[in-house]
Amino acid sequence: MKNPSQETLKEWRTNPKYWKYGLFYCNKEDGRLLVDKPNPNYGTTLNFAHKKSYLFFVGMLLFFGLVILSISLSQ
Repeated sequence: MKNPSQETLKEWRTNPKYWKYGLFYCNKEDGRLLVDKPNPNYGTTLNFAHKKSYLFFVGMLLFFGLVILSISLSQ
């Protein structure tokens, strides 16, 4: 689905069937990598049904791991 309507986006965001354990968003119909959480004031999360989400997640872990490593080595 290229450009879903606002109603569809709201339904995807609030429907519990797309949220595993209430934390992980997984919707194969949704082509976005980053999606709003059910309460948009809490920010965004990854769509774990998207092919690139796991690469993005591992990249974030590596980045923050390197930052922590460099801080601990500099002290």
